Formats: sequence, structure tokens, C-alpha cells
Amino acid sequence: MKRCIILLSFMLASVTLMAQKGDSDKKTTAADSLLNSMSNDDAKGPMEIYKSSRLVLSQSTKTIKKNNFNFLVIHRFGDFAGKNGGGKLYYGLDDVADVYIGFEYGLTDNLNIDMGRSTIGGLADLELKYAVLHQANGGSPFAITLLGETALRPYGKDFTKASDRFSYFGQVLIAHSFSPGNVLQIAPSVVRNNTPIPFVPGNDLDFIALNATLRLKLSKAAGFIIDYAHSFSSFQHTQGNGFSDPLGFGFEMETGGHVFTLNVTNARAVNEINYLSGTQSSYGRGQYRIGFTISRMFDFNGHKKDKKEKKEGNN
Repeated sequence: MKRCIILLSFMLASVTLMAQKGDSDKKTTAADSLLNSMSNDDAKGPMEIYKSSRLVLSQSTKTIKKNNFNFLVIHRFGDFAGKNGGGKLYYGLDDVADVYIGFEYGLTDNLNIDMGRSTIGGLADLELKYAVLHQANGGSPFAITLLGETALRPYGKDFTKASDRFSYFGQVLIAHSFSPGNVLQIAPSVVRNNTPIPFVPGNDLDFIALNATLRLKLSKAAGFIIDYAHSFSSFQHTQGNGFSDPLGFGFEMETGGHVFTLNVTNARAVNEINYLSGTQSSYGRGQYRIGFTISRMFDFNGHKKDKKEKKEGNN
């Protein structure tokens, strides 16, 4: 029932955004229509629908531009409440659930290579991210990006051979911006673990999952994010196994070269393979936590632009 309510909330929010857009279109005057038609050619082209490549749980369809380097620090504190939280652990701030440190580099404007490492399981991941389609004014109504990831757990004693340490993740990110800053995204995915994660007899090695994310614009530089994931693993949803669907809420702010996101989620893990395979924390038991994401972009194209502008100026 709770899952139905969450998915219904996404649908209602989407309908509301579409209705608001429709109302604004009805109020367009003849003068506005004329100005819009005059500037129509300038408005055509790919839209920048996200400010960051990372949301709360999910990644976004955004890719890093060519020769840009995005440094990421994603931190999840301990339980806010419950038996492992509360005032004795300063509501989770004295504890650490997971820390992810990684980077994203633009091989081209549409193709990124990403690397990172998570505290949970010592998981090291290598990922390729490719933007197949961009939402565009006068063009495609959707943005579509593909993810492919290989991950390795180099430590631990529960593996009988080297191949058991590997996991794989594939995802299709599909996003639509209803209006500037307001975006709905769905992301079907598949997870493959060569060894059950967590190490529980009968746990599924392969399963599919679905993420749904809604970003609502608060201001030019800020937005509110709702991020939900559901695994279709039959084992996880067997009564008494203790698994929960990850759900997160975030406040995103852009500050110059940084994008900072403050969030609350019941998922301990940052990496998609980890939180889709093994989220066993529940809001009902106080097992939710504060977290943050810091994204810092470095542009290595600047010196080339300066040389080109200087050369053109001399001419």
C-alpha cells in the first residue's frame, strides 16, 4: 500500500505540473505569441534540465562536458533515531553509514567515464555514462541516458573465487522537464551480483528495479527532490526478510562551481548496486539519516578558449 501511495504521489505531481503549464499557456497574449514566434529559432536546441549529475539516490541524465572533471563527495551519516540513533550519537552525526568519493570525466560532451569507491563493502566501481538523446525545444520531449557499471569488492572472506567479487549494473534514465527546473525521471535498471548481497541464503543474484525521481524548482539556484526506488526481487519482498524500498528527500543548491545537496533517506548505501541489493533500514524504525552531496566541477577547456580568443583578438 505504501508503495502505491508513493507512486501515486509522483503521478499527481506530474499532472499538477502539466496543468500549471497549461494555465500559463492560456494566459499568453497576442504580443507574447508574436515575440515567441520571433525568438523561436533561438529557443531551439538541447535543454539543460538538471544542474547536477547526482540527485539523492539516482543519477540524472546530465553528462559532464568534454574535458571537464567533476569531483564528488557523497556522505551518509548514521541513524537519526531508533536504537542506533538519538541524542547519544548526536542523531547520527557521530556515526557513518557510507561515504562515496569519486569523479566523473567527460570524454566527449555525451560520454563520461566515472570511477569511485564506497565505504560499504569497499565497493570500487567503474562506469560509462552516455547521453543518447537530449530534450530540446522544438525537438525531443525526453532526455535519455544509458549507464553501465562494473563493481568490485576487493576485501571480505565470503567469496570462494575472484569472479564472486564482481557485480554489474545497467540502467536507462528517461527524463522530461515540464517547465524550467521541474523534472520527472524514471529509470528501469538491472542488477547482477555474482555472490548474494547481503550474504543470505536464497537471495537473488539477478533482479530488475525501477527508480522514480521528481525535482521541483524552488528558485533559480535551488530545488527540492523526491527520489524513490523499488526492487522487483522476489526474495526481498518475502515477508520477514526485513528489506525496505529506498526513499529520499533532498534540497539542492547551486553555488558557483559547486552543487550542494542536503538529503534525508532510509538508504545507508550510496552506490546503486548496494542500496538496491540490500536496503534494510526503515523510516518506521527511525532508521533514516541525514546526508549530503558535494559536486565540484573543474573545466580544463579554459586555457584553450583563452588562447583562441587571444589569437582572434590579435587578428
